[in-house]
Amino acid sequence: GSRSILGMLREEGVTIGRFRVRRLMRELGLVSKQPGSHAYKQATVERPDIPNRLNREFATEHPNQVWCGDITYVWAQGRWHYLAAVLDLHIRRVIGWAFSAKPDAELVIKALDMAYEQRGKPQQVL
Repeated sequence: GSRSILGMLREEGVTIGRFRVRRLMRELGLVSKQPGSHAYKQATVERPDIPNRLNREFATEHPNQVWCGDITYVWAQGRWHYLAAVLDLHIRRVIGWAFSAKPDAELVIKALDMAYEQRGKPQQVL
């Protein structure tokens, strides 16, 4: 919207306020085009061969016992980018992360590698 236009104008050396940009956009009938929602690929098959060892029991007795992870997408530089994060469920903090233009296995491996190195190469982590 007006903030994006304001940023572009200021990059070109134009001195103008955001509310003036907003008013001019309104007068000219200009509206911003918002990016569409992102569609995730859904799993097509359940995996009964992979046991649910955690079984929604998230309480742990010490750090490096259970880690979990997630991937989220971020709109940046005109396209979607992906952020993978690894959390230690005991301390409830991010212990590893990676950022990439593709949501692939390499993204997850980089986040896990960071967590593994940061936490002193622990063994027996679930």
